[in-house]
Amino acid sequence: MNASLPIHSSADHADRRKKSPLVLLIAAPRGFCAGVDRAIEIVERALEKYGEPVYVRHEIVHNRFVVEGLKSKGAIFVEELDEVPDNRPVVFSAHGVPKAVPAEAERRELLYVDATCPLVSKVHRQAERQIEKGQHIIFVGHEGHPEVIGTMGQVDDGQMTLVETIEDVANLDFPDDLPLSYLTQTTLSVDDTAQIIDALKARFPRVIGPKAEDICYATSNRQASVKEIATGSDLVLVIGAPNSSNSVRLVEVAQRCGTDARLIQRAKDIDPEWLHGVGTLGLTAGASAPEKLVREVVDKLSEWRSVEEHTLVATEEKMIFKLPRMPEE
Repeated sequence: MNASLPIHSSADHADRRKKSPLVLLIAAPRGFCAGVDRAIEIVERALEKYGEPVYVRHEIVHNRFVVEGLKSKGAIFVEELDEVPDNRPVVFSAHGVPKAVPAEAERRELLYVDATCPLVSKVHRQAERQIEKGQHIIFVGHEGHPEVIGTMGQVDDGQMTLVETIEDVANLDFPDDLPLSYLTQTTLSVDDTAQIIDALKARFPRVIGPKAEDICYATSNRQASVKEIATGSDLVLVIGAPNSSNSVRLVEVAQRCGTDARLIQRAKDIDPEWLHGVGTLGLTAGASAPEKLVREVVDKLSEWRSVEEHTLVATEEKMIFKLPRMPEE
């Protein structure tokens, strides 16, 4: 008598998928940088000192999870100062603001706290010094990004020219006797920016750059750590927002290593089909994405596969930035 064939339920299939091994390479460093930590703490301390609500001009950092968390504590996010009542404090985002913004706040006698990342503020000071020396600034950055708007707003119109690509450099036309210098956005691709600066120096041999590169340590470190995991991965997931420059750059860095890479904001964004044929998965987070979201993704992956975690450390980060003084009411 023939034995009957076993009947497999959908639960059996799910269990077999769960037992399918997945090697997970988690990048380090990843996630919050010192500037983001500082900015979030500034908003939290402002809420403690002044009470609810505290207004924040633009997203304090580019992460919806972080922004929603601060909203739940009493922060109100606005686009411009005219949305801020005269009797309430306002915090400026980590990306920096044009000089006209604090000037307007002072004119209105608003209490304000500047949460601009100190490394962005350093670029602002460099811009001022270069203008004082009579130099025209070529600024390497992404048009429309808040950091670019803030940096270009440190100088008068016509004193700074934005370039995004090598092609933009080729199209520049300056008088031969015009003293030139350059600065860069802090969250750019290290490799792309090096190529653009090389093109600038080739086109304008006397162009003067900053003593140290403007791309921040966190951006450089996270790109280096992505290279570490990408070379051994079938797929890389980057946790970050679409409007987060440093997160988008991490996706590009992984792709340039020849590895498929996708940007996600939360674990729910992962399509299980992406994991088909994936034996090793790389995982990292942009500088404005909290570690809680990394663990959320690991938990979601563990629902589908048997996850074996490995952390690949590219470098150690110990940077801490001091908090600014909170003005008295």
